[in-house]
Amino acid sequence: MGKGRVLVVDDEADVRKSVRLILTKAGYDVDEADDPESGVTLVKSGANKTALSAIISDLNMPKINEVIVVPYLRSQFPTCPIIVVSGSKMMERSAKLFKEANVEFLAKPVNQEQLLGAMKRAVKEA
Repeated sequence: MGKGRVLVVDDEADVRKSVRLILTKAGYDVDEADDPESGVTLVKSGANKTALSAIISDLNMPKINEVIVVPYLRSQFPTCPIIVVSGSKMMERSAKLFKEANVEFLAKPVNQEQLLGAMKRAVKEA
């Protein structure tokens, strides 16, 4: 059995691929989506019966922006830990805002140690 199931949401295929490789190598089961709505549909389809342990999401994507992405994911999965991975220029302000909302914030490019540390904390919290 793996360490948990993770939904990775990012419109950049290269970012999804690198996050997936890091997480699968570490023993996590990973689902990928290029936008939050597709991710929610995938998770709720029931194809993978493992409970969702965490969500890793970008902030700025074509179909949804940084103001609503976290509230949208929270509305769909209220108890699931969220880790935001972003290259946003508003990083300092965003990081403070997300810390207050109990959302972990990591800067792009993704650092393997930081990502695995954030996942370990998220799975422990879940």
